[in-house]
Amino acid sequence: MFRRTLLPALLLVLPLSAQSRAFRPDETHTVLGFKASTLLFDVPGRFTKYKVEIQGDPAAPTGASVRLEIDASSLSTDNSSRDTHLRSADFFGVAKYPKITFVSKEVRREGDRVIVKGSLSLHGVSRDLELPFLAAEGFNGAGVKTWSYRTTLPLDRLDFGVGAENVAAKISLKRQVELDLLLVGFFESPRK
Repeated sequence: MFRRTLLPALLLVLPLSAQSRAFRPDETHTVLGFKASTLLFDVPGRFTKYKVEIQGDPAAPTGASVRLEIDASSLSTDNSSRDTHLRSADFFGVAKYPKITFVSKEVRREGDRVIVKGSLSLHGVSRDLELPFLAAEGFNGAGVKTWSYRTTLPLDRLDFGVGAENVAAKISLKRQVELDLLLVGFFESPRK
């Protein structure tokens, strides 16, 4: 009885794990961006140094694992004095909190979206988030199969204590920051 129920279950699991592949980001097209708003204007920015680890089957992403690690000091808004201030203890405090990490707890597909639930750790605070990525696949200009995942998500910076004590931020910076994440890359078979 045990053998009859275990064997079909193993046959269902084995093909899925055989398709598990590692995601390699296309750094030319991947963007880890954000937009902060003041009372007068928007400030777009991005992080330029990061490590993305995605392991799973792009055709059946349920059960995949995602880990993103961002070097907080790589923040760039194309304004060096503003970037220096944003890296300071007034905002990101990169000397004390050098990394921003996101680790998945659950991945599932819903239509053309891949929903990734996980924990975001930023500025010494960890909170659960759900990231609804629009997923697409195709071929790049060189004819290589490529996958992309994009999401835009509002985030309350005060939930993480970013700029919470800065007087200027209290006066003119809005609480909500918009994350704009575009992960583009290739899934590669595991090396043997």
